[in-house]
Amino acid sequence: MGEERNGTRIEEGKEERRSIKKEAMETKIAVIGIIIEDKRQAEPVNGLLHQYAPYIIGRMGLPYEKRQVSIISIVVDAPGDVISALSGKLGRLPGVSSKAIHSRV
Repeated sequence: MGEERNGTRIEEGKEERRSIKKEAMETKIAVIGIIIEDKRQAEPVNGLLHQYAPYIIGRMGLPYEKRQVSIISIVVDAPGDVISALSGKLGRLPGVSSKAIHSRV
């Protein structure tokens, strides 16, 4: 018939569907755009990206010598609070701007 876990009755087969649905609802795909105007901040930026590496699914970096900036885009699959935390920490570094764009899925 089913079993009880953590005080909730679970019918066979439904637990797996719930966990898959819950997982999809808990994370979002986002792109974080980063512009580094102060090249001395490259190491702290890379340190933050290393801390959040489990959530990063892709990265592209472009040095733009004409304007003396570096442009990085990061694609993440993470909970909303993790995306906001990373984007906020990056944006608080002096000489660094960041902005996150979230998917609807």
